[in-house]
Amino acid sequence: MEKSVKEQIEYLSGFALSRRVSMFRRRLAERTRYLTVCLENIYQSQNASAVLRTCDAFGIQDVHILENINAYNINPDVSLGSEKWLTLQRYSVTPTVALEQLRAKGYRLIATCPSEKGLSLDEFDVSAGKCALIFGSELTGLSDEALSCADEFLYIPMRGFVESLNISVSAAIILHALSSNLRAHKVCWQLSEDESEELMLQWLKLSVKSSKRLLDC
Repeated sequence: MEKSVKEQIEYLSGFALSRRVSMFRRRLAERTRYLTVCLENIYQSQNASAVLRTCDAFGIQDVHILENINAYNINPDVSLGSEKWLTLQRYSVTPTVALEQLRAKGYRLIATCPSEKGLSLDEFDVSAGKCALIFGSELTGLSDEALSCADEFLYIPMRGFVESLNISVSAAIILHALSSNLRAHKVCWQLSEDESEELMLQWLKLSVKSSKRLLDC
């Protein structure tokens, strides 16, 4: 008889250091799917990988990758393994199809852009509902199709002469600000118990040598 998720967690935990199991629990308490990131056709592996590190650092669990033009490649020297702790969902369909799937899950589609077309980061109300933050390619930004799907637009206020920032820098600034604001509001931003348990099992499987063989015994 196949073990339940809780039974598998309890079993594999016996093969892991107790401090590692405790660390996983602490990290899961800080993980969120209230904010999610969507990357459209990022082609520089350094940027692609740096964004993953940022998502992990600020507790953003899901990253949605649109790669109908450019393949999304991860540079291990930059990501430092952060991708294995995240849930990466790849799409080879059009931006409209991919983004509508996120909207169907209850996300507000937030296009990040350098112009002052929408709300500044200082004005944005993160408590108004779940957010999918959409970042575009390095040179051209978001496609017209992605922009047309957006419910809202968000920009970082600039005080100098430059009009835009590198995508990995933009993602870091926005995710730091919004994840900090989110935790200051009384909204349900944490993972559900089932989501936490599923991730706990996934992380243990990655951490315990021969975990599949052990569970099959």
